[in-house]
Amino acid sequence: MPLVVVNFIQLLIGALMLLILARVVVSWVAPYGGGGVIAFIYQATEPILSPIRRVLPPTGGLDLSPLVALIGLSLLVQLVVRL
Repeated sequence: MPLVVVNFIQLLIGALMLLILARVVVSWVAPYGGGGVIAFIYQATEPILSPIRRVLPPTGGLDLSPLVALIGLSLLVQLVVRL
């Protein structure tokens, strides 16, 4: 795979990981929403987290989907780098 493509995929996945981390922090700080930036964070991460939430069993109010997504994205980066 060309180096430019690998770097682009790493950058894209890194941005998604940062958005997921930002969503976790925002959910602790401002759980009832906020402005446009918070709406963007939720809209950008929901397509990734929603399918994971449907597969995971309920954990009593604790959402583990960001953790699963971060682990999956980091494994995807490792796979892309090795190709």
